[in-house]
Amino acid sequence: MAVYLDFDNIVLSRYDGVHGRNSYARDRQRIAENPGDPEIAARLRAAVVDVGAIIDYASSFGTLVLTRAYADWSAPVNSEYRSQLVARAVDLVQLFPAAAYAKNGADIRLAVDAVEDMFRLDDLTHVVIVAGDSDYVPLAQRCKRLGRYVVGIGVAGSTAKALTAACDEFASYDALPGVETIEREQPAKRQKRASTEPVRRNEPVARLIEEAAADDGDDLAGAADDPEIAVTGLLIRALWLSQDKDDSGWLYSSAVKQQMRRMDSSFNEKALGFRSFSDFLRSRSDVVELEESGHERLVRLKEQSS
Repeated sequence: MAVYLDFDNIVLSRYDGVHGRNSYARDRQRIAENPGDPEIAARLRAAVVDVGAIIDYASSFGTLVLTRAYADWSAPVNSEYRSQLVARAVDLVQLFPAAAYAKNGADIRLAVDAVEDMFRLDDLTHVVIVAGDSDYVPLAQRCKRLGRYVVGIGVAGSTAKALTAACDEFASYDALPGVETIEREQPAKRQKRASTEPVRRNEPVARLIEEAAADDGDDLAGAADDPEIAVTGLLIRALWLSQDKDDSGWLYSSAVKQQMRRMDSSFNEKALGFRSFSDFLRSRSDVVELEESGHERLVRLKEQSS
């Protein structure tokens, strides 16, 4: 499968989704001129895009053979993501705007590359388009006519209905496993809610990881660098992604391990000191439960049993 990200579109849509319609257009000049301004930096942090959640979700459909992100990477709002994208083996395609804002720059380049890749790679069965513009409707339709399964990912409230209908399957970025969605505050309620803590709609993954960190006596700042906490988060996210395909709750442990390897190719339970994947699952009994009957090993999130 191949993943194509219109990165400017996702960043802009996420910013507007958090701070209100047309917020990015109003703040564009301030972001370009002084991204380090405390107010602007805080607004950018609140609207950060979790690239890992997008790629992990895409990997649940199959093996990623190529992933490309299109943007002007010299722009401060995009440059912050370069290291994160490179770490996930994403090919960064540089766009040089001919004017102050080249609206269709990414649209055309992305569409041309996608069509070329479909003719060049015969074994490409799935195409993931991460964008929200209706400009991508013809691309989605052409991909389907060429026999590819089209998956769309866009930000809620900023995605054209026509694009949603043109895809075989469409997912809202805010609903992806692991994404902490910030609920936009109403102006009348700003004084009442003084805390800047985000309201999590997709809470279980983040909460279970936090609980695991608390059990080990770690704070969240240190949890991100703790391999034990990180691999627990990987397991939880893999289970959530797999359960999107199967509503029964119980999943084959081999399928869960395969999904974890798709999300992080460095995962190896033996490197963590476990003789088997089942032993690894047993060590995570605080977040998952394992059922062993004969040669079958089934696993599910512990919350599913309540």
